[in-house]
Amino acid sequence: MHTAFGSQVSFTLFILINLLFLCNSAPQRSVGGRGVLRRNYTGKKPVVIQHRSQDAVNYYDHENGAKIIKSSHFELDYTLGRKITFFCMAQGNPRPTITWFKDGAELYQHRFFQVHEVHIDADIIKSKMEIDPTTQMDAGYYECQADNIYAIDKRGFRTDYVMINF
Repeated sequence: MHTAFGSQVSFTLFILINLLFLCNSAPQRSVGGRGVLRRNYTGKKPVVIQHRSQDAVNYYDHENGAKIIKSSHFELDYTLGRKITFFCMAQGNPRPTITWFKDGAELYQHRFFQVHEVHIDADIIKSKMEIDPTTQMDAGYYECQADNIYAIDKRGFRTDYVMINF
């Protein structure tokens, strides 16, 4: 005999089993790392979503569009009070401009933050960003953004400070 109460209990058990399965297949935090999420490899290929319009393809893949051709390493640990430096080199026609960001906000030059730019060629620019001296507040995610009338390209850099024990 199948009652409404029995159906409700079955459905509740079904939901609980699925929740347990989902909790056990969630990403795991690495032990001893910096809290980086690491996914268990399942052998499945990632799904590629083709959602860009033709206008977006024409903009981002334009042959004269701004492209970052060289840049600093992705991650940097720095010592408090010392200088940190990142650089980006971009190419495009017309020559791109490079803008620096920290945690999504545009950075403006001041006494402890400086940007030096060199025009390498008619279509290449190199930008070097320096912070000297560094503080704890300088830890974060930096980006250089190269853009011209045809395209935008970005590179990101993560920084964190280290303490020196004497």
